[in-house]
Amino acid sequence: MFDQTTGRSWPIRALSTLLGGLEPAPAGFIVRQPFYPWLIVATTCIGAVLGQLDASIVQLALPTFEREFMARLSAVTWVALGYQLAFAAILPVYARLAEVAGRKLMYLAGFALFALASALCGLAANLTVLIALRVLLGLSGAMLGANSVVILVKAAGPARRGRAMGIFAAAQAIGISLGPVTGGFVLAELGWRWLFWINVPLGIAGAVIGWLVVPRTTDLSSDRRFDGLGALLLVPALTALLLLISKSFAWGPTSAAILGSAIAAIALLAAFIRHERRTAAPLLDLDLFRIPAFAGGVIAIAVSYGMLFGMFFLMSFALVRGFHDSPMAAGLRLAIVPVALGIVAPFSGALHERLGARTVLVSGMLVCLAALVVLSVTLTGTPPSLLGVMAALGVYGAGLGIFIAPNNSLTLRAAPASHSGQAGGLLNLMRIFGTSLGVACASAVLSWRLDALAGTGDNTMGAPDQALLQAVGNGLLVLIAFAAVATVASLLRGPPRAAAVQAA
Repeated sequence: MFDQTTGRSWPIRALSTLLGGLEPAPAGFIVRQPFYPWLIVATTCIGAVLGQLDASIVQLALPTFEREFMARLSAVTWVALGYQLAFAAILPVYARLAEVAGRKLMYLAGFALFALASALCGLAANLTVLIALRVLLGLSGAMLGANSVVILVKAAGPARRGRAMGIFAAAQAIGISLGPVTGGFVLAELGWRWLFWINVPLGIAGAVIGWLVVPRTTDLSSDRRFDGLGALLLVPALTALLLLISKSFAWGPTSAAILGSAIAAIALLAAFIRHERRTAAPLLDLDLFRIPAFAGGVIAIAVSYGMLFGMFFLMSFALVRGFHDSPMAAGLRLAIVPVALGIVAPFSGALHERLGARTVLVSGMLVCLAALVVLSVTLTGTPPSLLGVMAALGVYGAGLGIFIAPNNSLTLRAAPASHSGQAGGLLNLMRIFGTSLGVACASAVLSWRLDALAGTGDNTMGAPDQALLQAVGNGLLVLIAFAAVATVASLLRGPPRAAAVQAA
């Protein structure tokens, strides 16, 4: 199984040889076009829209799933968490496999499996099956996430890289923005199953276009070692951690299941960290966390995306249950957050260059904190208060727009150039894990406060409007805590260039 002389696992070597020979060449007439690199960029943007659309569209549907399946809030939450957890846990595994076995086939398989899993999700007969299929959807989505940016960067080259990354970021913003609006329309007019079926044509189109456009992999890593033990430790460690958070109320904080999840999470994470520090070819380069600017940046990435998706989660229930919005109206109101984020984000880079990194990052979080305070005051459930709610959501999105783009850029700059691939992988992992953390924490607090205020237990359907809105307001404290963590991380981070040079 493992060659002690070369340090290479023979299954990985065989996989690399097999898949490398199977990758189809792009269509000749497309390659000859002068705009061919931009066609590759456009293809990766299909995957970006697809992944972000699916991640955000489901948040608005959680109240519908609670009613449709007559399920607990903590169970329904896993329709979102199952996708995000599978995506985060398998992403570094796919990224490493792509380096040694090729990117194109994995990228095409990601589109095809995403379409298949989406079709099956729409056919799910019960909540358990739906969650299982969402896990499969996350596994296929990670195939796209592990390869899209690398394919884009290599196709664009140094001269076009900045513009290409800007287009890709815009595609992600479009996907997030379309999620609530599309979800609201589909729930109102077609039913929840179509939330997943609309992914099918996009997935098929991505696979076909990718077959014709994406180039073969020509830069396979000569180091074919694969950290299988690291992969086996990471997946259950993240699962145990999210179970601990999301199920803490439903199972009881002193229950055997929660205590077991806590012990498993601590033990597995400790074993993973110890193994990664000792192995010659780690799945994740944890030495990057010794760079203060990088460590602070990735922590801020996790909590900032937790703030975005935690807000989606809480306000979906507030608008649908507390304000009795239709799915369409709730979707349009929720879309204010990513739209404001997308409008402000392009200007945040210039602000950071003019005012300095810490000033811009801290200012972004202070704007978010102000919006959260206003939102907590306006959650009264009366129609006149909706104007204040919408204004607060817009300010909140603008604050995230000020913060996220500069923080991502500065965090990547903090890593040595020789570790840029590993740094990018860690950023992606923390971004996806952060979305999971935001939903899990918001769900746990909402369940706890609902039971305390209304005695309805782990359920929003029987709660009085005011009790539910007060519970949502209490859930906003989680987002305030996340903003505080991001602020502290931004204040403590060192100068990125100096940190990168020193680590190199």
